[in-house]
Amino acid sequence: MSIDEIKKELASILNAVKTRIEMEKGFGIDTLTLSKPVTECSSRSAKSSTKNKPIEHSTTGKHPGDQTSVTGKGERIQILEALQNEMLVCHKCLLGKTRTHLVFGSGNPEAHLMFVGEAPGRDEDLQGEPFVGRAGQLLTKIIEAIGLKRSDVYIANVLKCRPPGNRNPLPEEIVLCMPYLLKQIEIIQPKVLCALGTFAAQTLLNTKAPVGTLRGRFHDYNGIPMMVTFHPAYLLRNPNDKAKVWEDMKKVRDFLGELSGKDSKR
Repeated sequence: MSIDEIKKELASILNAVKTRIEMEKGFGIDTLTLSKPVTECSSRSAKSSTKNKPIEHSTTGKHPGDQTSVTGKGERIQILEALQNEMLVCHKCLLGKTRTHLVFGSGNPEAHLMFVGEAPGRDEDLQGEPFVGRAGQLLTKIIEAIGLKRSDVYIANVLKCRPPGNRNPLPEEIVLCMPYLLKQIEIIQPKVLCALGTFAAQTLLNTKAPVGTLRGRFHDYNGIPMMVTFHPAYLLRNPNDKAKVWEDMKKVRDFLGELSGKDSKR
């Protein structure tokens, strides 16, 4: 290798490190973390280690083979709009009477990554869009930190209407609203799900385990890999746990990168 080639290689490495530092600073991480590139060997190792770990399976909803067969983007948009119109007249629980706006969900109907939160807050209720307040701004930074834009992903909540005073969702509210979320997942058919916080994680996985023990690894949701991590609103109160969420999201990023690499080889 010539001197010029060595200089170019070093410049490339320095640029990559600089980009990573800026990305992690934007997410609020003060220390640089480096991860090994995803390779076929590391992929096999990851799959092998996953087999040795207990994975909780969801008993909620349909199996992948029973999912709605949706292929084109236009078709997905039409079905999502029809589902949203159905929800606009939904008054199965009292939240339909107290909401300002229905917060159905937003994003790319062909998203490979879908985030699921708990319920709309004040800002979301006023604007009719999920995650637009302070927690939503942090979620946007999280998405951008893994090299995506909000328009690349799909974001929804377990509940589509704001509980008064931002109280926790009631069990009966979750039961009544959950079929709409399950339908959204069927339509979008994400490659990866990310559950944000306690209610999303426990509802989708049908478990009472706390987020602290569920996060950090992929679970199986009806054949879809699902990462559990802390809710952005929790991070606003506990900023020291941002590093843990960053570790979770790097695993999501690497998994999506591995999928993208496989698709490009076909």
